[in-house]
Amino acid sequence: MLTGTYNGWLVVASLFVAMFASYTALDMAGRIAASQTRLASSLWLGGGSFAMGLGIWSMHFIGMLAYKLPVPMGYDIRITSLSLLIAIASSGFALWLVSQNELSWRRHGAGAVLMGSGVATMHYTGMTAMRMSPQIQYTPSLFILSILIAISASGVALWIAFHLRLHSAHVRLLRTGAAIVMGIAIAGMHYTAMAAARFPASSACGAAHAGSDQGWLAVLITISTLGCLSVTLIISVFDLRLESRTALLSTSLASANEELTYLALHDNLSKLPNRLLLEDRLHQAVQTAKRQSTRFSLMFIDLDGFKCVNDAYGHRAGDALLAEVALRILTNIRSSDTLARMAGDEFVLLTQAHDPADVAGIAEKLLAVIRRPYEIDGHDCLVTASIGISIFDDCDQHQNELLMNADAAMHHAKSLGRDCYCFFEASMNANAQRQMQLVNDLRLALERREFQLLYQPKFDALTMAMTGVEALLRWRHPERGMVPPDQFIPAAEKVGLIVPIGAWVLDEACRQMAMWRNVGWDNWTVAVNLSAVQFAHPGLTQLVAATLAHHALEPSYLVLEVTESTAMRDVNSSMAILRQLTEMGVRISIDDFGTGYSSLLYLKRFPASELKIDRGFVRDLVRDTEDAAIISAIVALGRTLNLQIVAEGVETRGQQELLTRLGCTSLQGYLLGRPVSPDLIVELAAQLPSAQLLK
Repeated sequence: MLTGTYNGWLVVASLFVAMFASYTALDMAGRIAASQTRLASSLWLGGGSFAMGLGIWSMHFIGMLAYKLPVPMGYDIRITSLSLLIAIASSGFALWLVSQNELSWRRHGAGAVLMGSGVATMHYTGMTAMRMSPQIQYTPSLFILSILIAISASGVALWIAFHLRLHSAHVRLLRTGAAIVMGIAIAGMHYTAMAAARFPASSACGAAHAGSDQGWLAVLITISTLGCLSVTLIISVFDLRLESRTALLSTSLASANEELTYLALHDNLSKLPNRLLLEDRLHQAVQTAKRQSTRFSLMFIDLDGFKCVNDAYGHRAGDALLAEVALRILTNIRSSDTLARMAGDEFVLLTQAHDPADVAGIAEKLLAVIRRPYEIDGHDCLVTASIGISIFDDCDQHQNELLMNADAAMHHAKSLGRDCYCFFEASMNANAQRQMQLVNDLRLALERREFQLLYQPKFDALTMAMTGVEALLRWRHPERGMVPPDQFIPAAEKVGLIVPIGAWVLDEACRQMAMWRNVGWDNWTVAVNLSAVQFAHPGLTQLVAATLAHHALEPSYLVLEVTESTAMRDVNSSMAILRQLTEMGVRISIDDFGTGYSSLLYLKRFPASELKIDRGFVRDLVRDTEDAAIISAIVALGRTLNLQIVAEGVETRGQQELLTRLGCTSLQGYLLGRPVSPDLIVELAAQLPSAQLLK
């Protein structure tokens, strides 16, 4: 028998290649398992099979090149190539097997047998590539042992690869240790099989090539294999990093989308669902109620007095108050209920409670918690709420109709005095529709020139000489006729139309006064009422100055009437505005005096020129001595502050005589003259005995 020897360096090189190939195989198993698409999985399976097969085959071939016989040696290229293909196929099967979701013991055992048989077949096919003559003989016990080692090593390799395929903590370190064990097992199988080979003394290698150098061939295969495995690992690492970055970006994008979705469906201040999310949940509630023949309730909650808090302490305090109100409501409703913030100080509660008694109990509870005092930025605040309730009990009802009904009931609750709740009734909806139509008509009234000014004369109490007029707004609707001011002024104030309407009134009154002055009535004044909204408008003083300049009217001809409650709402701001108007030359009249809660200290500081006694004190003046005493006190106060005193609502001779005797400066009322058109004012003035004195 021929005795062979081993090149120690090549043995070490083969062992290193086996370990490197094992690590690559473990990494490829992880890449295949982590692939998100079928195409990516297939590409990694193909590439991993080639790299792993090449590594195992190279270890086997380098180990064979490390074995030296005392005869020329060589290897048949075709048979060697076949052994490489067997190695690649076995590797592909192994990678496919460990990429499955489960690895049962039966599948594991069958896979170990098939892969071990493939590795053994690859080895012994490679040995056949030497084309020894006579043929190589094998020691049966070692031959069987090599196959058992191949199967056992394959079983261990499959188990390790399956359990280390996913990335986890210390996975690189674990794979390195596992690769060392697998490399030793693969090398052990190879060298056991080589030990089983027996070469007769007369053996000759039929594949030997003259002048071939097996040492350089081993070096070339080692370098090529390590290069191929290294490139595979580098690609895997870069792909893993790219995948990790993509996953991170995907997570960030998903988080951003989730946050955007939350912001799109929730109110930023209170974190409650907004109108969009409420409509979706209301739609679901309607569909469920129709399908299951059940009922539910909707509550429209509007805060009373919130604007005063906002104006007094600023929007920051107002926002804090809204957040606190939302929290109080949330803590007093069920988790299955939906509380949404519609806009401003409006909230909507969707609750499964539908029995009127239960719903009323919820409403009373909410009213109680909302009216409790609040401490906002060191200030004590009080607000109440008006609640409108609509109950879904008709399968033909639409969700928008349900919401409109609750809104109409809420407005009815406000009209009843606020801080209360009301269930919806059909008449409320009709009234709400009338109000909406009124507002729509108001928006067109200016454009269609439906407004007009009537003028009520004012007289000197002693001489009965006409001293001026008060401009009174009237709306001549094309279908409703003459609409009283108390019907459309509140609506105009609520929707902000009072500002452009008030500007028109000021312009028309100044234009008419300029015409009267030009024809000789130059001792008159024209009084114009300012609403609370108009008085608080930041452009009021600029508007008055521009209007007077436009009509070339001296400011002394204009009297602006401001109600006592309006002037006292924000004293400091009111004094600043009134001072600017007074410095301009405009006269200021405090209207409805005696009906508010004036402070005499502030009244002394107001730059007013007259006080106008409310008609409520004049109505029962003759019969009620208390009214006479009040008027007498107001007159005394006015004289002390050097103010003119005007009494309005004079309708009887007894009232006229008593007011004159009490010391009022001017009188105004139906007894002396009703509101009439500008032409009739001139006719009235011409008929007065003292009219010539006014020219």
